[in-house]
Amino acid sequence: MNQYLQIPFDFFNHPFFVIFGGVSASIILLGLVYRIIFWVLGITPIVIRLGVGLWRRKIAIIGSFEAYQSLSSTIIDSGIFNANKIMHIEPGSIERAKSESIYLVDWASSSVKINDIFSSRKSHQTAVIIFASPGSIPMEQISGIANKPNTVIVNFKGRLLNDILTSLLTTSYDSK
Repeated sequence: MNQYLQIPFDFFNHPFFVIFGGVSASIILLGLVYRIIFWVLGITPIVIRLGVGLWRRKIAIIGSFEAYQSLSSTIIDSGIFNANKIMHIEPGSIERAKSESIYLVDWASSSVKINDIFSSRKSHQTAVIIFASPGSIPMEQISGIANKPNTVIVNFKGRLLNDILTSLLTTSYDSK
């Protein structure tokens, strides 16, 4: 029985198989290191950008006090955002929001000031998220809003958090 096992052992112990096995193992290890490096290089900037966005950026909710309470409780209840990073801006005092980096606009209470809201942004990198009930925005205004950079229209509170996080990732943060 021992001599039958010796035949395959001698065959695979040939120098060709030893070299081939070493080269194959080296290629697999290099491929694994390659994949790990590029995964880290791909995911790290996104994680850092999201972390900086959550840590430094503030959300200005533009609308009535009732809309502010409703939208801020939705945002705070997620556990992702701190309450001190959310501020209320009345539609009549939009200039107070000039330093904020994300505008969350309640369409029902701020629709008449939408042009002032867009013009008060410090740059096109300031995201504007418009929360509106389905069908409440007229089509001619939707086409005007659609042509503005970094603008999102949201109809559902469940989708609101996703759009805020996406806006944090896609708009740059200018450090002071």
